[in-house]
Parts: sequence; C-alpha cells; structure tokens
Amino acid sequence: QVQLVESGGGLVQPGGSLRLSCAASGSIFSINDMGWSRQAPGKQRELVAVITRGGSTSYADSVKGRFTISRDNAKNTVYLQMNSLKPEDTAVYYCNADVKQLSGLAYYKYWGQGTQVTVSS
Repeated sequence: QVQLVESGGGLVQPGGSLRLSCAASGSIFSINDMGWSRQAPGKQRELVAVITRGGSTSYADSVKGRFTISRDNAKNTVYLQMNSLKPEDTAVYYCNADVKQLSGLAYYKYWGQGTQVTVSS
C-alpha cells in the first residue's frame, strides 16, 4: 500500500507565494518520476510540473519562471514552490508519483488527495 499526502495549500493574494509538499509512504521500493497537476472548477486536470529521480524538470508553459519543482529522494517527498501567483492559478493541486512497491515488479502511478490553492484579493 502506498499513500501520498499533500500539504501547504491555502489562500494567498495575487503576487504571493506558497510552497506545496507531498510525502509518499508505505511499502515503497523505488520512486521514478514525481509531479504536480491541477484542476480548476469546470476545467480538465492539467500537468503543472514533473521531476525525474535524477532531478530533471519540465513545466507547463503557464507556470514557467514562476513555479519550481524539487524533491528529496531520502524523504520520498516532492515540493512545488509557487511564486508570483495569479488568480488563474486557483485550483486543486494533486501530486503524483511512479512507485514500485517492495513486492512489485512494475511502476504504478499513485495520486494524492489534493490540496486547494486559492489566489484572490
């Protein structure tokens, strides 16, 4: 069993910053890619950022230069530093991780429960 638990969401004014965290726990042997997606009301879920085990990163065009994804492999944790936040960044943010369990042969994608980020004055 693998669990991903997010934290750090909340209400922030435009131009402000937030840092999201997501910790993976359970019967984990190895984690490959970790990432963040978001879903705004009435819209489809979109990929925000991905980071490989080796630290290579990629971002959606809408957040490049404002968001930074990072990870701590020793803690099985991924972070999303969000700066210069805009009202259009308002969404539920979900983390995900490609995990191989101790008893498993393949990697499977697991998702967190989501954390609300609201950008409003």
